[in-house]
Amino acid sequence: MLLNLRGASGPLYRRIYGALKSGIREGRFGPAARLPSTRALAADLGVSRNTVMLAYEQLLAEGYVVSRDRSTTLVAGVVLSRPPAALPNLPATARARVSAYAQRLTRNPAMPPSASYASRPGLRYDFRYGRPAVDEFPREIWRRLLASRARRTGRDALGYASPAGHGPLREALAEYLRRARGLSCDADQVVIVNGSQQGIDLAARVLLDPGDAAIVEEPHYPGATLSFEAVGARIIRIATDRQGLNTANLPPSRARARLAYVTPCHQFPTGVIMPLERRMALLDWASRADAWIVEDDYISEFRYEGSPLEALQALDRNGRVIYIGTFSKTLFPALRLAYLVLPRPLVRPFLAAKWISDRFSTMLPQEALAEFIASGQFERYLRRAGSRNAARRRALIEALRKEFGERIEVAGENTGVHLLVWLNDVRPRDLEALVTRAAQAGVGLYPISPYYASPPARSGLLFGYASLTEAEIRTGIRRLAELM
Repeated sequence: MLLNLRGASGPLYRRIYGALKSGIREGRFGPAARLPSTRALAADLGVSRNTVMLAYEQLLAEGYVVSRDRSTTLVAGVVLSRPPAALPNLPATARARVSAYAQRLTRNPAMPPSASYASRPGLRYDFRYGRPAVDEFPREIWRRLLASRARRTGRDALGYASPAGHGPLREALAEYLRRARGLSCDADQVVIVNGSQQGIDLAARVLLDPGDAAIVEEPHYPGATLSFEAVGARIIRIATDRQGLNTANLPPSRARARLAYVTPCHQFPTGVIMPLERRMALLDWASRADAWIVEDDYISEFRYEGSPLEALQALDRNGRVIYIGTFSKTLFPALRLAYLVLPRPLVRPFLAAKWISDRFSTMLPQEALAEFIASGQFERYLRRAGSRNAARRRALIEALRKEFGERIEVAGENTGVHLLVWLNDVRPRDLEALVTRAAQAGVGLYPISPYYASPPARSGLLFGYASLTEAEIRTGIRRLAELM
């Protein structure tokens, strides 16, 4: 028997096994063909008999050959008798047979989105929203906490964990949220998730059936609308004004609206704050309509005049609010930890959905984060970061007013880590060209239009400022002014 072992790598028995398997699959050794004895093939190849025996044993285990009377090895009768057809080189846009869920999820050609994580080389002054100042994060403290937890890791810590999350972290969060955000909650209502996006996705799966309606603010956060549409929900968009979602336009009970997704403490992306009157109206509507409110409190820790605003959940007396908090904007996105505070009747369904999704969130960062919060490091860092962000926000507004004056309008309240800026003398059809020219000059700009279901009548840009220094902000805005 002639076997070509040249060009193959790995142990010798694997090379013999590979050559025999290729001969069988390509039809050179047909069904029921007799292979040489291990002794004969070993002599033919000039190798030890044990090497050939290992190759034959692997073929036998995988079903390519069968053994007769321990001394005869035959090719199995069910293996391919001709080479398998090559798979077609299908384009990335080719349609595959997938579920209705997958079809709804990928109906938008921009899915999966790349803008939130794709780098844009050459942008010296990148005003991308959502990028925190990671260079100023207390990395050494965090590194010590991780190392300390890793050294203490015992047998129990290396096994499976609760889908609810690390108990001490949930206790620390409940205590912090009661004190700093005014929430009414206990640790057993807190569920740790992999970023706020998983929290939104779990809410969609647990609370919505196909045909149900989900209310969203307009403009909106696409991560929410895409999650709701993927489970077959109808989207009811309610326009926001200078006081956030207009509760006068909430639908009647017959609309089957089972959920309302809101960002009351800093509407995304406009930055406006929902006043108490509308918050109470929203809670009253949810109680009457037997609906749930998903409160995404993504950045309210950073408020630059006075204390952080009271959460909507703190006003809830009927158990209708699901509260979502995240560490992506306050600490760093790669941490991938967020949390839900759930009404008690929803705890078990959400835990079941979390378990079926990914069992539990990774434990070592949770353990380090629990110590980071309990030791006071988290709130000390928030105070430093808040002061830093306030200075950068002032620098951005001053630079915009200096360079553009009445040609721009700054929207939103004194909170968050981004600004919405309307360009009064740039037509919407000319905005894309401006963004391209700015990128060529090293300035990263981001239009507001992706957050609207229909393109807005005005040209707007979303300016993130947390990851830039004050000097970089001023220079970036000056370069933008030169382009315009």
